[in-house]
Amino acid sequence: MFAISGYVKQAFRKLLALPSNVDRLMLIQQHQYIDSLLAQPRYADPKRLFRYEQQVFSQNGEDGALAEIFRRIGTTDKYFLEIGVGDGLENNTTFFLAQGWKGVWLDGDEAGLKKVQSHFWRPISKGDLVVRQAMVTAENIQGLLKELKVPVEFDLFSLDIDRNTWYIWNALRHLRPRVVVVEYNSSFPAEMDWKVEYDPHRGYNCTSYMGASLKAYENLTRELGYSLVGCELGGINAFFVRNDLVGDKFCAPFTAENHYEPPRYFLLRRDGHPRCYTDLPKPE
Repeated sequence: MFAISGYVKQAFRKLLALPSNVDRLMLIQQHQYIDSLLAQPRYADPKRLFRYEQQVFSQNGEDGALAEIFRRIGTTDKYFLEIGVGDGLENNTTFFLAQGWKGVWLDGDEAGLKKVQSHFWRPISKGDLVVRQAMVTAENIQGLLKELKVPVEFDLFSLDIDRNTWYIWNALRHLRPRVVVVEYNSSFPAEMDWKVEYDPHRGYNCTSYMGASLKAYENLTRELGYSLVGCELGGINAFFVRNDLVGDKFCAPFTAENHYEPPRYFLLRRDGHPRCYTDLPKPE
């Protein structure tokens, strides 16, 4: 009787997690739209990253695109740094953490990091994941990373703090990660170099006044020694690879005009089951 009751509860939870008919229609339309994009010549180039997009824990297809980047250039230490992680279940490095990578998460949201402590207690207890709460600014970021013993050169750096993103990356000119993924403001056209006015005391105001345009990042990374190798279809994240690793592996030219994707926020993906890293309770 107990086993049957447990099975019924599990089945009921799965039923509740399934999308409604309206959600299903939306998902079907999303997939149809993506298929229509990928059928266009621009998106068919095998050196572009679009066909490799896949969502495991990322907001959109970043997990698959990043995996393809590392398939092309290889990995070294399998170490990551992510600034701006929320609760950890919808970011760009959780997929790699699940594959045995190690690294550091930084975020200023106390409530989100409490959930991180609950969801990710196993890698935290093993020392594979270091979590630090801090409001990151251009003035304090170098000190925070030194305190956390983040190496100068490592595999993956993800940066998503919505407002002052450009300024944080600009303050980290000493870092030499092999791959960087950063959120750009696709409201601005490909040729326009634009960024918010820096204010360390202000956060995201939930408008288009955020971050920086793709051209602003292209110009910054040209100084830093990186190439823009792609953006994801949703027009949210851009991917950069260190120049010494690019070779002929990606689609040139490495410009905003070539790689810009417009804002397609209607492609925000919610396929599959709700995200979960582990269901094992944290020991008392």
